[in-house]
Amino acid sequence: MRILRVPGVYCSQGDTWLLRRALQDARLPAARRVLDIGTGTGALALAAAAGGAQDVTAVDVSPAARLNARLNAWAHGLPVRVLPGDALSRDYGRPFDLVLANPPYVPAESGQVPTRGRARAWDAGGDGRAIIDRLCDRVPDLVAPRGSLLMVQSELADVDATLLRLRGLGMKAAVVDRQVLAFGPVLRGRREMLHRNGFLAPDQRHEELVVIRADRAE
Repeated sequence: MRILRVPGVYCSQGDTWLLRRALQDARLPAARRVLDIGTGTGALALAAAAGGAQDVTAVDVSPAARLNARLNAWAHGLPVRVLPGDALSRDYGRPFDLVLANPPYVPAESGQVPTRGRARAWDAGGDGRAIIDRLCDRVPDLVAPRGSLLMVQSELADVDATLLRLRGLGMKAAVVDRQVLAFGPVLRGRREMLHRNGFLAPDQRHEELVVIRADRAE
């Protein structure tokens, strides 16, 4: 499926495609109610709709990303509802059978999460967990009984902490896919800072991305 990208929108890359692969491998039943958090180009929302989901909601704070997702949904004739705002603050009325999330997870020099600009697609505070922790805490409300979360993150943002947080909230959580990739432009640009702050080994040039699946009991 060809995904169009308008200027200023996060480019779908390795983490997006890893999560899409996990979605396909999960073989979840069709006709599900799906939420895509931080949709960007809409690539994951479209994958869910193309897989048979009949009720797909995509949310993003960026007007350009929302336009991009709508254009891609229109181009492929797929039923995706695109909503504005912070996906983790919205009231959706009822929970979802599946939540997809590719949240910001890159540790930054500043502990503050940016509120504008392209960096808000990847900067996640000093430890890379500012958005991940919020997401984990919201998951029990967002996921319906017998529903699931599929989320991608980097090893740099402490995968074990995510698993423990989700399990502590009553979810069954495990890593279901992983891939080692060469640093992209963002990590190359802040490699010295990440090494200084203990996130990277001196000669490290690759990171491991993982997909975490969390299931809610019936």
